[in-house]
Amino acid sequence: MKASIILAHPYDKSFNHAIFDRAVQTFRNLGIEPWKHDLYKEDFNPVMTREELGKLPSTDTKVLLYNRELIESDFLVFIHPDWWGQPPAILKGYIDRVIRPPHAYDYDENAEGSPATGKLGGKAGIVFATANTDAERETAYFGDPLEKIWTRCVFGFCGVESSRHVMFSVVSTSSQAQREAWLDQVQDVIETAVAEKRCLATDSRSAVS
Repeated sequence: MKASIILAHPYDKSFNHAIFDRAVQTFRNLGIEPWKHDLYKEDFNPVMTREELGKLPSTDTKVLLYNRELIESDFLVFIHPDWWGQPPAILKGYIDRVIRPPHAYDYDENAEGSPATGKLGGKAGIVFATANTDAERETAYFGDPLEKIWTRCVFGFCGVESSRHVMFSVVSTSSQAQREAWLDQVQDVIETAVAEKRCLATDSRSAVS
């Protein structure tokens, strides 16, 4: 099994970085060496080019690398803060430039309405987000925009049927004990996702035999 972990936070001592480190270590403890990328540290350019609007391959070596890892990964993990109900611009740029046709979805230009077909089926999507808005207000007032963005607009559109979106808040006033508990939750979510995937693989082999 393979996993990709994408981090989008500019401050290297942020809680997002702690989540990133725990996620990496958890996969390693489970025997999975993940591909891991800190988009800010890698100076990823989030601006989509005119040539990337269609299906032609990008000429950006980083984008091509991320494309390959996206396709080959069983687990797609994204870690970011909630800024104005959205991921940071650098991660939105990753979505624009990497999660695109023909890698993540495809469409028939000659078909009426050009219906899209998701190509990331069988993968598990996991999002760990942080916020300084309490959970009740996030849901009741804002309508949980990140849930819609990731579960419906990204994962759902691309055929990812199994996804988890976990929000940690309020981070700015959280205690060290609370943060440790959240990191344990990160570990639990990943361990559960991997166990489910391995169980499905075992069931599939049993059915064939």
